[in-house]
Amino acid sequence: MKNSISAGLLALMLVSVSCFGADPAKQPNVIFIMADDLGYGDFSCYGATGFQTPACDRLAKEGMRFTDAHSPSAVCTPTRYAVLTGRYAWRSWLKNWVLFERHPLLIDTERLTMGKLFQKGGYTTGCIGKWHLGWGTELNTDFSGEVKPGPLEVGFDSFFGVPHSHNSGKPHRVFMRNRRIVNLKPGLKYNSKEAMKDTVRKLEDTAINLSKEAVSFIDRQKDEPFFLYYPTTNIHFPLTPNSRFKGTTKIGVYGEFVVEFDWAVGQILAALDRNGLTENTLVVLTSDNGARPPGKLKELKAFKGHQCNGPWRGTKRMIYEGGHRVPLIVRWPGKVKQDIISDETVCLTDFFATFASILKQPVGKNAGEDSYDLTNLLVGKPYKKPLREATVHHSVSGQFAIRQGDWKLIEGSGSGDYPRNQKGGIDIKSFDPKRDPVTGKWVKLDYFELTPDGQFQLYNLKTDPKEQKNLSKTLPGKVRQLHELLNLYRDSGRSTL
Repeated sequence: MKNSISAGLLALMLVSVSCFGADPAKQPNVIFIMADDLGYGDFSCYGATGFQTPACDRLAKEGMRFTDAHSPSAVCTPTRYAVLTGRYAWRSWLKNWVLFERHPLLIDTERLTMGKLFQKGGYTTGCIGKWHLGWGTELNTDFSGEVKPGPLEVGFDSFFGVPHSHNSGKPHRVFMRNRRIVNLKPGLKYNSKEAMKDTVRKLEDTAINLSKEAVSFIDRQKDEPFFLYYPTTNIHFPLTPNSRFKGTTKIGVYGEFVVEFDWAVGQILAALDRNGLTENTLVVLTSDNGARPPGKLKELKAFKGHQCNGPWRGTKRMIYEGGHRVPLIVRWPGKVKQDIISDETVCLTDFFATFASILKQPVGKNAGEDSYDLTNLLVGKPYKKPLREATVHHSVSGQFAIRQGDWKLIEGSGSGDYPRNQKGGIDIKSFDPKRDPVTGKWVKLDYFELTPDGQFQLYNLKTDPKEQKNLSKTLPGKVRQLHELLNLYRDSGRSTL
C-alpha cells in the first residue's frame, strides 16, 4: 500500500514538473458558478415543470449533465471550503454547521487553493458573490476598515460580494469590495446606524448587482486568461427575487428566485458570446447543497407538487441524498461532448484536481486530499471506473456517511439534521472555536459535541434510491467493510493517493 502510494505521488510530481509553466494563453478561461441551496430538481433539465430555466438548460444541451454528483456537505460553509481546497471541511477546525459573522477565516492562508492554482498558471482570478468562509484571524473582527485575511489572501486578485450570507443581520448585510465594506464612510463604525444608512444592501437587488459585477469582470478580462468563482446568493432564504421576475412561474416566490438565478447564468453566457469567449471557456454550474423547501404553509401550497430535491429523500442539512446530491453541468466546447449525461459518482471537491490537471500545475501531498481528477471523464478518454474509490458525505450536525458503488452507509440513526433540545430549539453547546495554546491556531469548532449512537443505516441506492430499507442488520459484513473504510479516510488525512 505504501509503495503504491509513493509511486503514484512520484508519477504525479514528474508529470506536473514536466508540464509546469504551460502557456496560459492556450488554456481555457474557467467560470465556476455555484448556487446557494438550489436542489437537484430545480432546473427544468432536471425535471422542474413549474418554471423554465433556459440558460441552465442551454449549458446542459451544450455540455455534460451529471446525475450522481454530490456536494461535500449538506450546508454552506463546509462545501465552499472543500470546493476551494479539494479537502473535506471536517478535516479543518470546523467540525459541523457553518461559520457565523464573528468567526475568523477558515482557510489557512498557507494552503494551496483553487484560486492559487490559477494564479500560478498566469490567470487573473476573481471571486464575486457569497463568501461565507470567515474574515480575519480573531473572533469578532471589526469591519470598520480594511479586513484581512479574506478572499485576497487565499487566491483571488479581487473580490466583490456578500461577506457572509444572504440572511445576515443588518451590520453585515453589505457588499464588500476586496477588503472593505462598500459605501462605508471613513471614521464610522460599520455597525453604527449612521454607517448602515449607506451600507446596507437591498435584498431584492442583490442578484442584479452581483450579476453586473460578474459580467463586468468578464468584459475587463476578455483579452487575458481568467478564473471566475461565482457563488451566488440565490436561492438562499430570505426569498427575495427582484420585482422584474414576479409572476414568471407557477409555484410562487421560490420559483421566481430560481428563475432569477437562471437569468444571472444567462447574463454570463451572453457576456461570453458577446466577447467571443464561448469556445475557449469552461463553465461549471452546480449548487452548494440540497434545497430546503420554504417553511411557510402558504409558500408550500404554491409548490403544487414541485420537488426541489427531485426524487431523493431529505433536504438541505440532512445526511440523506436530498441533502447533498446536487445538479452539476459542465460545458467545455471542443472538449466535452454536447448533450451528454454521466451517471459517474463525483464530488465537488474533484474540481480542484481537475483544474490542476488542466492547468498542468503540481499538487503536493498536503493539498487536494479528497480530490479526484475528472479530466478524462469530461473529455471522453478512458479512465479507471469507478473514478472515486468512495465518497464521504457530511450533515449539518456532523453525521457521516460513506458511499461506495451502490452502497451507502450512514454512521448513526436519524437524518443528521440539527439536534434539538427539550424546548425544540437547536441544542448548541458552544459557539466558540478552541485554540491551541502553544501555536495559537484555531483547532476545533464543534457546536453540538455529538458522538455516534452506535447504530448504522445501510442502503443500496440501486434497488432503494429513496433510502427506505435499512439493511444494516442483515448485512453486518458490508457495514463493517464500509465503516472501516470511513475510519481509514478520517484517520489517514486523505481519501486519495
